[in-house]
Amino acid sequence: MQIILASKSPRRRELLSQVVTDFVIEPAVCGEEVNLSFFPEDIACAIAEKKCEDVYSRHSGSIVIGCDTIVVYLGEILGKPKDRDDAVAMLKKLSGKTHYVITGVCIKNKYKKLVRYEKTEVKLNILSDEFIKAYVDGGSPMDKAGSYGIQDGGVVKQYYGSYTNVVGLPVNLVSDMLKEIISDL
Repeated sequence: MQIILASKSPRRRELLSQVVTDFVIEPAVCGEEVNLSFFPEDIACAIAEKKCEDVYSRHSGSIVIGCDTIVVYLGEILGKPKDRDDAVAMLKKLSGKTHYVITGVCIKNKYKKLVRYEKTEVKLNILSDEFIKAYVDGGSPMDKAGSYGIQDGGVVKQYYGSYTNVVGLPVNLVSDMLKEIISDL
């Protein structure tokens, strides 16, 4: 049975290849709007489920994996930056602070749908204005929730939980969910 990753993220593609070797990429084409009165974990899961359902609607004979990663700081959800100024503002807000990274995961086949999430606590280094400017000008933050990548040097001071979750695909969780989905075939 074909496995489809409903994401265009090169980081998710690379991380999924640690779990399965044979899969295809088909990004979801749905919006990411959800009810912001939900708990952040529910928001990440709802968007992941929406992405999964979108791709599954065209490939009902496959196993589809949908994911969504959000950053939560003091109850505020920080997604991908809208522009350069937004990225700078997010990094200034998170500089030296602790926040959470939550990735919702939805995996579905014709027999079952699983929806779960991973949550990791992250603390950033204190980032100087010069560092932030150079980092944003380098382009790395523009496609990342919270405007940073844990894999980028000098940004993250420490984290508690799953490293791969912060990158965008919690490998152990996805592996366990796929085993559960495949065991039912």
